[in-house]
Amino acid sequence: MSLEDFYFRDTCRMCLSRDLERILELTPTPPGNDFVTKAELNITQACYPLELYFCKNCHHVQLGHVVKPEILYQKDYSYVSSTSSHFLSHLRDYAKYIVDRFQLNKSDLVIDIGSNDGACLKFFKELGMTVQGVDPAANIADIAIAAGIPTIADFFSHSVAKNLLFEKGPAKIITSHNACAHIDNLDSVIKGVKTLLDDDGVFILEVGYFYDVFTNIWFDTIYHEHVDFHTVEPFIALFKRHGMEVISVERVSPQGGSIRVFVQKSPATIKHDDTVNELIKLEHDAGLNDVSQLLNYQKRIDQVRDDLRVLIDNIKQDNKLIAGFGAPTKATTLMAHFGIDGNDISFIVDDNPLKQNLFTPGTHIPVLSSEYIYKKKPDYLLILAWNFAEPIMKTHKKYLEEIGQFILPMPKPEIINSLN
Repeated sequence: MSLEDFYFRDTCRMCLSRDLERILELTPTPPGNDFVTKAELNITQACYPLELYFCKNCHHVQLGHVVKPEILYQKDYSYVSSTSSHFLSHLRDYAKYIVDRFQLNKSDLVIDIGSNDGACLKFFKELGMTVQGVDPAANIADIAIAAGIPTIADFFSHSVAKNLLFEKGPAKIITSHNACAHIDNLDSVIKGVKTLLDDDGVFILEVGYFYDVFTNIWFDTIYHEHVDFHTVEPFIALFKRHGMEVISVERVSPQGGSIRVFVQKSPATIKHDDTVNELIKLEHDAGLNDVSQLLNYQKRIDQVRDDLRVLIDNIKQDNKLIAGFGAPTKATTLMAHFGIDGNDISFIVDDNPLKQNLFTPGTHIPVLSSEYIYKKKPDYLLILAWNFAEPIMKTHKKYLEEIGQFILPMPKPEIINSLN
């Protein structure tokens, strides 16, 4: 680990306050997508701190230590949106919903920040929109371009926005799925959005909802790519600083609990609805504006760790074989903080070919294709991609009926031996 690879953020990303308090400390890990080859197994991987801080001014929660984005995103990035059929279905429905809700015209410009392999824009394009992606992972941007989705391989910023405005004109819709929580310099992004957005255009961002992370103890969504853990209230302060307004918020579920935030330039052309105040009240009722409630989060996480360790240790005492299903970024956090390694899990299967035949960050567990479930026949499958547990179990119903049982680690460890 080099001090040149990361830095400490001592101001709130949303309101710029310095009144921050540490509320959680997890086990340091390598970047969650830093899979290694067999030849790299003897190389020590750098681990970086994972600590959460609470802003006492606007009640935002953020990662304290920020790993430089060049390390996280510009070296063989392995997350691909199209891997999950469940998420693709969500994006297809989303595109149609947005086109209908805002009565978009054919050829209106839709821009996606953090567009990955172009999965979202593909559906907008099919509906007749002009599309443009922006994503810093060059290898993934190449996949999008090959699929017919024009993509700029760069970090979205004010300067990128100015160039796009000159080349393509203003955008009716700027969208972002699980990208804004990954960006340290949010001010440059929001400034770029305002520059590029049409006067009656809408910026729509989906981010994980910290309310769900907190109430369900989904702590493994805390990793270096996620520098922010969003609630609705702090967005008011962020967008107000940039002359914009939050007009509506929706709760959505494809990533285990997210919010979809709708924003316009001030003064907004679309009337605000009640959803903003309703969710802020929900957050306050849960204690997310109270640092004493947040400080108790660590104890709740450690209880889940202890329960899962007892379950795994009991299975191992019976000489049963455990494998993992899914090698998402969150699995790196979960395994590190819970002390799960190759002594507990023999292998992990994942449907993403970019991760197959590699080894997990830090723990160096082999990642294989899902056919190995039926070749190696493990007695238990620990679902590390728990947010997709239902479709995983339905797809592999044969495993449950003929071979073994599933283990769900979150929010309370349990063994699943049948589907209702």
